Amino acid sequence: MADEQAFIEDGLQRTQIDEFFEEELGRAGYGGMDVAKTPMGTQIVLEAEKPGMVIGKGGKNIRKITTELEERFDMEDPQIDVQEVEEPDLNARVVADKLANALERGWYFRRAGHTTIDRIMESGALGAEIVLSGKVTGARSRVEKFNRGYIKHNGEPAEDVVDSGKGVAVMQLGTIGVNVKIIPPEATLPDDFEVAEGVEAPEVEQQVAEEGVEALLEEPDEVPEAEPADATAAEEADADPVDEEVVEEVVEPDTELPGEDETVEVPGGDDDVEAELEDLDEDVESEAADLVGQMEGEDDEGGE
Repeated sequence: MADEQAFIEDGLQRTQIDEFFEEELGRAGYGGMDVAKTPMGTQIVLEAEKPGMVIGKGGKNIRKITTELEERFDMEDPQIDVQEVEEPDLNARVVADKLANALERGWYFRRAGHTTIDRIMESGALGAEIVLSGKVTGARSRVEKFNRGYIKHNGEPAEDVVDSGKGVAVMQLGTIGVNVKIIPPEATLPDDFEVAEGVEAPEVEQQVAEEGVEALLEEPDEVPEAEPADATAAEEADADPVDEEVVEEVVEPDTELPGEDETVEVPGGDDDVEAELEDLDEDVESEAADLVGQMEGEDDEGGE
């Protein structure tokens, strides 16, 4: 638990020192700092656009800052090294402070944003983004963005490669937050690549099969013969013996059906058929005579 607590305290102290320098050295163009603890004391490297204002006349200002660090943050023998910012237009903090001052002086936000981002790109930056959020033109808050080039928002490059800075412009209607992100010219991105010129590619030896293409294209000497249809039918018949028995029981090859020209022989002969027809006619005539007689008897009774 002691290690975690020490880590948190170091990060908190670093943030407080950074905010202190930003308040004290805002007019000098404060561009960031780096703190390193050594056996001789605490080494602090400051970056400023105007190092002369940080040091002051005869070193008066730098001694004041050193005393403030010892009393306020309990630092033992702090040693401050002031360095000048090589390219102010590529330092996100310096650009954010300049843009906030321009807005406070009355610059229109579009003119200030486009002028600032054009100056950044002219300095050789790979990409830049400026975000203004707050009451830019009226009582209603909104967000305005200005983009140029290539910018990273996520992942490890967004933390290691992109330089970011923030500023605040205090206006009559309210405050305007200024957020600046810059990718410097010497930044190396994971997706960068270079095309080598004047390099001879090594020769690639093609491995050819021993048989060769012609041997593969040649037709085989023996072509397998196709099985006849009768053999296939015989195999299917052998595979299903139940159907074969049924066919043999139903169909008898010795039975001959009569043709159209052949006559069918009726048992008993033609004489028996004619006698039966005559008996049938006599029965029909007797039944008809009885029926007529009954009808005449009914008519006589009805007349009386």
